[in-house]
Amino acid sequence: MATYPMIQQPVPQMVIQQPVAQVIPQRIGEVQGHRDWSTGLCGCFSDCGSCLATYFCLPCMECRNATRLGECCLLPYCCAGSNIAMRARLRTLGGIRGSILGDICALSCCYMCAVCQMSREMDNMGM
Repeated sequence: MATYPMIQQPVPQMVIQQPVAQVIPQRIGEVQGHRDWSTGLCGCFSDCGSCLATYFCLPCMECRNATRLGECCLLPYCCAGSNIAMRARLRTLGGIRGSILGDICALSCCYMCAVCQMSREMDNMGM
């Protein structure tokens, strides 16, 4: 009669501490950043170069912003609403207070100023 060696089964580990759930911000949809934008929405004259570039060649500035955020340079023209997503991503990366609704309002009311503000913010963040 053949004997087979005993196979050791792993002993299950006991859970000593429960995993901690992520904390959800108090107001859904708002990112609790630690700072405001470094320049205001209408602070275009603090950086005349980006102001002029945005005014005379808006597509170039939008493509430049997308590239600086690590996206395809044609994203603003291939996907509707991509500037809203890029603005929200910039806020998240920079720890800037705000909400998607605020981003939509800024881009709806003062589109060129919002694009220019994004460029200035990336300059100030060293991106």
